[in-house]
Amino acid sequence: MPRADNSRSNLDAHPTQLGGVRAQSQNTWGLLLRNPIQAIAIGIVLVSVIGLFAYVGGYLSPHRLSPKRMVDAFEEIGGGAHQGFRRAHAKGICIAGSFQATAVARSLSTATIFVGSSLPVIGRFAESAPDPYASDSTQSVRSMALLLRPRGAPEWRMAINDTSGLQGSTPQEFYENLRASTPDRQTGKPDPKKIAVYLETHPEAVAFAARMKAKPLASGFANDSYNSIDGFIFVAPDGRRRLVRWSMQAEDPFATLTLEERKSRSSNYLFDDFLARVARGVIKWRLIATLAMPGDPNRAGQVWPSDRQQVDMGELTITGAESEAPGNCRDVIFDPLILPPGIEPSDDPILSARSAVYSESFRRRSGERHPLSAVANRSAGSP
Repeated sequence: MPRADNSRSNLDAHPTQLGGVRAQSQNTWGLLLRNPIQAIAIGIVLVSVIGLFAYVGGYLSPHRLSPKRMVDAFEEIGGGAHQGFRRAHAKGICIAGSFQATAVARSLSTATIFVGSSLPVIGRFAESAPDPYASDSTQSVRSMALLLRPRGAPEWRMAINDTSGLQGSTPQEFYENLRASTPDRQTGKPDPKKIAVYLETHPEAVAFAARMKAKPLASGFANDSYNSIDGFIFVAPDGRRRLVRWSMQAEDPFATLTLEERKSRSSNYLFDDFLARVARGVIKWRLIATLAMPGDPNRAGQVWPSDRQQVDMGELTITGAESEAPGNCRDVIFDPLILPPGIEPSDDPILSARSAVYSESFRRRSGERHPLSAVANRSAGSP
């Protein structure tokens, strides 16, 4: 399978280069001493920038929701930090393959992703739980994460779920959902009273729960479909901008398992079945874009009417899978805001929060020991 590019620039400089830097610094310092007003102005700008980053990080307002508090909540709901793993969607496996766009895709977006040539893809299938050793039978939300990398052009990353939307449309609402679902330390289960109070004041969470209850759970990763959750802007060659959501719709025939059948399987049955399916041959999904109409809500907790126009943008083909390891998908941040020109973020408030939380999760796990996963030392198929 292709490896992630973990190269970094050379930090060793030639002595003459370092001397030039010192001389330049001395000249700059002398210039500022001769122009104190300019120096003060530069200082104000620097303090403002530092203050902005501190505010965004939550350092100036410890009670404000910050990426740190959000990741702390994920750790708590998982029974503590599982070092070396993602703080959500912790149990996963890496995938590799390709993407081929359709001709009509180029009429909706100028992104190089849609020029028509086949391009390499790496990604990850996972379960949503923060526990990397959770039994597959207990998990009801699955995810697909992808990195599409055109040769010599900006890449596109996405993290999509097999759910229809989220429990809430703002970071605060999502955080409150995590807090309400945190297991009680004595019973090891969420407190029904806390959940009832939460649902009384969060109608989007009630609607989400109803959708999840009505949705049959696919029997595996390969025959499941995955949705973008958030809205994005596709910019067409003529400059027209459209609010879209997309999904990866499985070409494998849908099937489901009863709860009793899932409980009778091994704790890693989803991953065992997926590896076996890859070994039998390639797996495919269609990238389907759904176009919003005026008035459609750009809120992750609300779905659009089923009659919205859909456009087939291309086909994803997965040819290989392997356990997470250094250099593959394990060390990739599938940040949904890493977008190529032609695809832009919308004003959906969840988007920026997801990006910041993914970065905080990566910061924590990157400095930790990486133990073997529940599906270690496994592979199938070819890159």
